[in-house]
Amino acid sequence: MATAAASRRHVVAVPYPGRGHINPMLVVCRQLAAADAGLAVTVVVTEEWHALLAAAGVPATLPDRVRLATIPNVIPSEHVRGADGVGFVEAVHSKMGEPVERLLDQLERRPDAVVVDTYLTWGVAAGAARGIPVCSLWTMPATFFLALYHMDRWPPVDGPEGEEGQSCKSLDQYFPFPVLSSVKCSDIKVFRSLALELPMKRVAQVFSNLSKAQCVLFASVFELESGAINGITQVLPCPIYTVGPSIPHMSLEGNSDKIRRDNYSDWLDAQPKNSVLYVSFGSYISMSSSQLEEVAMGLHESAVRFFWVARDKATTTTLQQISGDKGLVVPWCDQLKVLSHPSIGGFLSHCGWNSTMEAVFAGVPVLASPVGWDQLVNARLVADEWKIGINLREQRREDGIVGRATISAAVTTLMDLADGDSLDMRRRAEELQEASRSAIQEGGSSWRSLRSFVRYLAEGKLNAVETSQ
Repeated sequence: MATAAASRRHVVAVPYPGRGHINPMLVVCRQLAAADAGLAVTVVVTEEWHALLAAAGVPATLPDRVRLATIPNVIPSEHVRGADGVGFVEAVHSKMGEPVERLLDQLERRPDAVVVDTYLTWGVAAGAARGIPVCSLWTMPATFFLALYHMDRWPPVDGPEGEEGQSCKSLDQYFPFPVLSSVKCSDIKVFRSLALELPMKRVAQVFSNLSKAQCVLFASVFELESGAINGITQVLPCPIYTVGPSIPHMSLEGNSDKIRRDNYSDWLDAQPKNSVLYVSFGSYISMSSSQLEEVAMGLHESAVRFFWVARDKATTTTLQQISGDKGLVVPWCDQLKVLSHPSIGGFLSHCGWNSTMEAVFAGVPVLASPVGWDQLVNARLVADEWKIGINLREQRREDGIVGRATISAAVTTLMDLADGDSLDMRRRAEELQEASRSAIQEGGSSWRSLRSFVRYLAEGKLNAVETSQ
């Protein structure tokens, strides 16, 4: 039973304004509320994001002690952020902090701690200036964190060997962390481009600010990234907690084998076990129309059944026409429930971290088609570190496109249940599935880590370092 003191505990959570950040933050907030009956959580989002979450029915699914609070829409709309990614990053950096700070000052209950997305450059300082302990939440792989943390020591990608020679070199040749062996120097070339010069400057500020954080939470699983987690403990001065996978696994309870109340249920139910390739490239960073066409034609040539989520109606109609009658193209689905359906035997993905974790949780092998940012590292983890999939990026043509013949061959290999490579990937995927599910069960690594953090908070061990702005 919660004590009177415990019932007064209050945490404010501030996610980065993007679906790939808000979703795991909400999962962590649900977990915190479940782990501590005396804890109330306030999640701060923009008015636009509040409306988007309300339209999806999210507020109704939150525990009573987890509520949403809003700030004005001071940043570009989610619907147009893809047209100017750098401008969006700058707006979040320069315009979002002030209204969040005003909200912190106006709250009826002073927070005992603030959980803020690591990418919010002003987040740690905002809490520290008010004497509020700040916990940073990293919503991407720990391996990517470790690589970015040492970006001041990255080698030049345009060295004497050129890009081709550099592509074979691993980052672990430059840092004392063997876990970075799967990350190639060519993977970081995108971060050296002029287009990302300003965002990378903000990332550098992020890691500089971490010295003021009281702890860092990771939306990962220790068993999946033990080398990276152990490496991070060597370089960060504060405690770290792995609390993942931070995906909506709670909605699967009692309903993992059947999808109900959705118009695609009957189609999936009618397909043989492990016969359908699930296809989705995320909600934000999209691939070119020419690459999408190659994917569609590759699926058509493979003759493999597929279930494809395309976000807009025009794209959905076009892809259905190109792909033919072997599959179904829809504008939306409950991704984790679909991945957990018995008919799904593979996942063609952009390899965002949430999608990657959902594939692992569902025990589904992956065809990785990363576009940018952490997706490049996630694809390396999938194919080279965990060995549960194929990295299509490695098979691009000179124009940067993966051709339909290559896609068709990779799809055929992955979905052939008699193929030796496919069987090996499936066996490994089952092992990682067991590890990720065990982590959140009572006594598991993430279960223990989350409760250690809650105890850390309850015992008042989060001591903010006050600073002036």
